[in-house]
Amino acid sequence: MSCFVYMLGSTGKGGYRTYVGWTLDLNRRIAQHNAGNGARATRGRVWTLLYSERHRTRRAAMRREWHLKRDRRLRKQLAQRA
Repeated sequence: MSCFVYMLGSTGKGGYRTYVGWTLDLNRRIAQHNAGNGARATRGRVWTLLYSERHRTRRAAMRREWHLKRDRRLRKQLAQRA
């Protein structure tokens, strides 16, 4: 089973935002975010994929997600490239 860690980016009223999450099905999850059925923090915006990684286990993906959420420098760099 493959798991994905991903980072999304979006421009809106409050400026540019990023979101980090993990999932088993990356395409389905991005579609959920854009349909307004994703996490509360992602509702009402159009999101684009900035970055993704594949992991072998759910535990590894969740661990990496925890680190990416706290890496503000990487999130800012990826947002600037978008």
